[in-house]
Amino acid sequence: MSEKLIAIFAGRSSKYLGEKIAKSFNTTLGNSSVTVFADGEFQTCFNDNVRGRDVFLVQSTFQPSENLFELLLMVDAARRASAKSIIAIIPYFGFARQDRKDRPRVPISAKMIANLLTASGVNRVVTLDLHADQIQGFFDVPVDHLYASTLFNKYLKELNLPKLTMASPDTGGTRRAAAYAKSLETDFVICYKQRAKANEIAKMALIGEVKGRDIVLVDDIIDTAGTITKAAEIMMENGAASVRAISTHPVFSGAAYERLINSPFTEIVVTDTIPLKQEHEKFKVLSTADLFAEVISRIESKQSISSLFQF
Repeated sequence: MSEKLIAIFAGRSSKYLGEKIAKSFNTTLGNSSVTVFADGEFQTCFNDNVRGRDVFLVQSTFQPSENLFELLLMVDAARRASAKSIIAIIPYFGFARQDRKDRPRVPISAKMIANLLTASGVNRVVTLDLHADQIQGFFDVPVDHLYASTLFNKYLKELNLPKLTMASPDTGGTRRAAAYAKSLETDFVICYKQRAKANEIAKMALIGEVKGRDIVLVDDIIDTAGTITKAAEIMMENGAASVRAISTHPVFSGAAYERLINSPFTEIVVTDTIPLKQEHEKFKVLSTADLFAEVISRIESKQSISSLFQF
């Protein structure tokens, strides 16, 4: 497949990842630019020809509003420049936690974002570890939903922990922890939490045996880190030999960095869907670049990518 038939570009927030994906695909990242006006308004521009090409746009939507809008403008620019097809690679899909009406008079924001992307001209979406699987159904275009378990399982096996036990920091993640436990042939335990209000835990209890075991807490997103650090403390208080965390998207807002660094975690393993603002010996970052490059290759060669969908 000639590389001239495709073009890979990245938005400003994901340029670091776009460059790694392009390198893994054995090409260079396309040349694009953003003009920012005095009032904060901005305009995207492709400085390379995209006519008749399959255009892959890499952009996570953390700090979601501006990054999302930049992606929408890039899609529109590619469509108006006569791209053959436009594939949005969204490593971290913002607003995914708003996938339903959980109280009266609130939006289903994830559905609205899907509508915006489709209306702007996206032909396909590739994303990683959506907070809720049903978001795939919000789109009227194909969605390739990848899982970071492809990366985490390999890493955990290499650690060769003697008494590996998977854990969920809350009941909502039970299915995810159980899937990891089944894949790795280990036990799993659950933390049960009750919230006083958003981002504030009233109490937490442990379901399962952790004494003498090497615990790995699994989550898709670490935001303020309140829940997962509290879960780690409970694990150690109940006699765990060690406790680690794996999480796909390191949102790390508020006091998250401080909480994680001062927590009992041996290490916190994340991916590079969102860049870390602070480095520390406890943080281990696994790159998603090879995974996304492989998806691009298979899309271009019309091969199945279902083998990449673990879980």
